[in-house]
Amino acid sequence: MIEKIYKRTNDRDLKLLIHNPHNQLRNRTAILFFHGGSYVKSDRDYLAFKHHAELYASKGIVSICVDYRTANDTIGFSPLNAISDAQSAISFIRKHHMEFGINPNKVVMCGASSGGFTVLCSILSNEIKQLDAGSENTMPNAMIMFNPGVDGIEVINRLFPTLSDQAEKLSPLHNIKPKLPPLIWFIGTADVIYDSNVEFYKKWVDEGNQCDFFTYDAMPHGFFNYGQYGNKPFQMTNQKIEKFLHSLQFV
Repeated sequence: MIEKIYKRTNDRDLKLLIHNPHNQLRNRTAILFFHGGSYVKSDRDYLAFKHHAELYASKGIVSICVDYRTANDTIGFSPLNAISDAQSAISFIRKHHMEFGINPNKVVMCGASSGGFTVLCSILSNEIKQLDAGSENTMPNAMIMFNPGVDGIEVINRLFPTLSDQAEKLSPLHNIKPKLPPLIWFIGTADVIYDSNVEFYKKWVDEGNQCDFFTYDAMPHGFFNYGQYGNKPFQMTNQKIEKFLHSLQFV
């Protein structure tokens, strides 16, 4: 496990926590994990996906926990900071793919809750594409979503009213288009954002995009996290993710 600074900001240096597989192969798949909890102050940080990263590193995937700016440590934080950081992280990985033994055409972005919102905005909000990413491609080759926020109009108006004039541009639900990467999605039916997740899924496939969409009866927000419900959801969702990655020949 190594740490790499991928971006320097006025607030602080941002890091990648890279879990390398034991094999020394080249041309490997990479997964970038974006934790949730960041649009209000919380105890969630980039180690929230530590157990997922360890699991996928054991399967030969370069697994990366992304430290990005959040409401916890940034004065005047807005989602624009986080979205910019997501673009910068994938750009950095592609630029340095030889160093990490990564195939730049096998880069997966995984997000949970507001981390999912961040990832989706980073590829869907055309008005803010390439904020700080440089010349590298910031579109992932596949995505994994755990109960992401998708209705940016609701999120922005509730949490960041000073950005209300940009709310629709910052709404994944309102910016879906064709020819997007394959996606696997997990949501509990007891989640307060269940209905908006279902609406997003329907719009996504209506545009001709691929999505393996899985619902979990009576499960709340964050049900998939390591340590929840005896780790049964953690195990079940990861079995489905591994099957999804196999279907793409990423594992």
